[in-house]
Amino acid sequence: MTTGVTILPYRNVWPRIAPGAFIAPGCAVIGDVVMAPGSSLWFNCVVRGDVNPVRIGPRSNLQDGTVVHTASHEGPTIIGADVVVGHKCVLHACILEDACLIGMGAVVMDYAVVERGAWVAAGALITEGKRVPSGELWLGSPARCKRILTEAESAQIARLARDYAARAKDYMSTIESAAV
Repeated sequence: MTTGVTILPYRNVWPRIAPGAFIAPGCAVIGDVVMAPGSSLWFNCVVRGDVNPVRIGPRSNLQDGTVVHTASHEGPTIIGADVVVGHKCVLHACILEDACLIGMGAVVMDYAVVERGAWVAAGALITEGKRVPSGELWLGSPARCKRILTEAESAQIARLARDYAARAKDYMSTIESAAV
């Protein structure tokens, strides 16, 4: 963990951040939030587990300026393993299954599910209750299926998840060295 990070309890529930998870300066993590090993929050993310839980799986990354919240009625936000979330996204009471990609500025609304290996394009709006099937590229506002992902695009999701996990480790060691 780094300095300049706000970690707050809500109703006596503190976030649980695994060793090896990276939180960049400027982030706020509040309440019932669990971050798995290798997960990362990049500069100025806000993750609020004050109404329902937020779970962030191993090696998933939420890039700069992303906001994660939940719904008041049965609405946690669950982010699986190896998920790539681009800059300035809004994730609200949704489920992102393993190895999917949410492009920059996309919004995923309440009770929506983005299945394993799906890709939500930059700026897309996944409306309440929508299901984005595995292996599809969705774009637009409201988003619709554009086409099936290519093998190269599917491989890119895995590469980006690996790259961000490695970059988070690099940042952690750089920050630790600077603190000495």
